Amino acid sequence: MVKYKYTVIVEKDEDGMYIAYCPALQGCYTQGETYEEVMKNIREAIELHIEARKEVGEEIPIEMAIEEVEINEPEVKTHKAGAIS
Repeated sequence: MVKYKYTVIVEKDEDGMYIAYCPALQGCYTQGETYEEVMKNIREAIELHIEARKEVGEEIPIEMAIEEVEINEPEVKTHKAGAIS
């Protein structure tokens, strides 16, 4: 049995719902009222996505690299009234 490992992004929307998606599997996303629920739902969505790809003979995407980018908060420049830049 092949094991797949994917990055999942979880965000919380303005209504308090959790949204999860898997960038490697285009169109694979779900939601839930709690973090635990959305994680359960995205796991199921990924399984169904892979199953559907296999049924139609499509390749299963494999994540090649996961990188994080860290930046400092950008400094906001303000202009004084009447100042010429």
